[in-house]
Amino acid sequence: MRRQPVTRRRTLTALLGSGALALAAGTALAQPASSDLVEKGRYLATAGDCVACHTAPGGKPYAGGLYINFPGGIGKLATPNITPDKETGIGSWSDDDFKKAMHQGITKNGSYLYPAFPFPWYTRLSDEDVAAIKAYLFSLEPVNAPRKPTDIAFPFSIREGLLAWRLAFFTEGRFKPDPKASDEVNRGAYLVEGPGHCGACHNGSKLVGASQWSGYLEGGTIDGWYAPNLSGDDKEGLGKWSEDQLTTYLKTGAAPGRAGVVAGPMRQVIEESLSKMTDADVRAIAVYLKTLAPKPTYTPDVKSDFKSASAAPGADTYLNRCVACHRPDGQGQPGAIPPLAGNGAVLAKGPETVIRVILGGLDAKGEYAAMPAVGVGMTDSEIANVTNYVRQTFGNQAPPTAEPGQVATLRKETQTMLAGNAPCETVSNPTLAEALKTADASGQLKDLKAEQMLPRVATLLPAVRQAAPQASSADLVNGLTATFCQVADHDKTGLDWPTTIGSFSGVVYGQLKSPSRAEK
Repeated sequence: MRRQPVTRRRTLTALLGSGALALAAGTALAQPASSDLVEKGRYLATAGDCVACHTAPGGKPYAGGLYINFPGGIGKLATPNITPDKETGIGSWSDDDFKKAMHQGITKNGSYLYPAFPFPWYTRLSDEDVAAIKAYLFSLEPVNAPRKPTDIAFPFSIREGLLAWRLAFFTEGRFKPDPKASDEVNRGAYLVEGPGHCGACHNGSKLVGASQWSGYLEGGTIDGWYAPNLSGDDKEGLGKWSEDQLTTYLKTGAAPGRAGVVAGPMRQVIEESLSKMTDADVRAIAVYLKTLAPKPTYTPDVKSDFKSASAAPGADTYLNRCVACHRPDGQGQPGAIPPLAGNGAVLAKGPETVIRVILGGLDAKGEYAAMPAVGVGMTDSEIANVTNYVRQTFGNQAPPTAEPGQVATLRKETQTMLAGNAPCETVSNPTLAEALKTADASGQLKDLKAEQMLPRVATLLPAVRQAAPQASSADLVNGLTATFCQVADHDKTGLDWPTTIGSFSGVVYGQLKSPSRAEK
């Protein structure tokens, strides 16, 4: 599935944050680069998810034009065109210019790059890998796409002012393997600290914008989501995850035996980057992360202010909105609905991700069903209360910090298909797309009323499965739901649209998991 994202993977926090390959460039080589070098560069660009920042909505890949907002009203910055167009792209940069941008954060004309471009991480890349990325970029089709205007308030608009930041926080230097660690651990560390620039989202302190400073991978807020703690902490982090579980999660967005599924910007990271990397490299990342020492970010003895769970603010909302799926004990439905008890997103220091999921829902992932956007019909106070409730009950002891004002802000920023305030998703898997076409899914689902869902899906689903036998349960649920969204009359289904599309997704999942259906 290719979703219309709420946010791109890389965003800015404080005066910086992250971005994929933002201003790297180089001139065309005198001789064409070898196919092996280009392929290596393609792989490294995939590992860095460069396309995420350098593709505007509806635009051509790597042609730039995506606006990244600075918080606090500072302004916004448009990502540049990094195709080898000599007029508007990167075609006039030399090898040395390219290396200087990657390793030092300095442009061809000598000005300083905003750390929206993650050169504090790319400085760790080897010269050989930098050359490979350049070769790949220069193998792309040139696209004439002028840079969109930048709108950054004074004095942040003065690039010379970045010198103070650089002197305080930036240190150039290549990755140095740990001689006491295995080759696999060192490979994982290189991918995390270099091309993957994971700390751009997962570091606790975004102000410094580099991986070697405080808060390394201990979790933090990024663009209204909470990037979780990746340390070995048992409560917030990965302490209780096995290497196999973590590898599977990084590759697919869900893992057997672990609560929760991927949400927010990390979904895009998995879809566009991690899922396309080799199994060996993804496992190396998991193995490296499992070597990190525990770094709890809040005290383990956080106490609830609730005198009793049943009388707590949010208890009634949980009973009315959540208990049917997540059960009174917060354990969910094994293999179908993830538990809230011990869920990493629920236990995070910040409540942002829980709020976002309530507001926007979640697509199906792995063997888990989709979650409807139940928060669309709830007040800000109800969402804040139920968020604090699930973070403070079922044995969870996360800080109850959600507030109605925070919910109101995140409501404006949360736009998803399931919430009914974003465009319908499209089916990017060509095999599934063809299967849906063969089964005439669009015709079968057009103008479908709520009372017609079950019989129509029961008839349609076997044909789709026959045409796409390798499609996963999640692909089938998400593909049919996206198709339904595209052809349904949103105003004439008999229910409000978020309820309608959530119900449809649930019907598809139920038919897939039905014993009688599974036999066919």
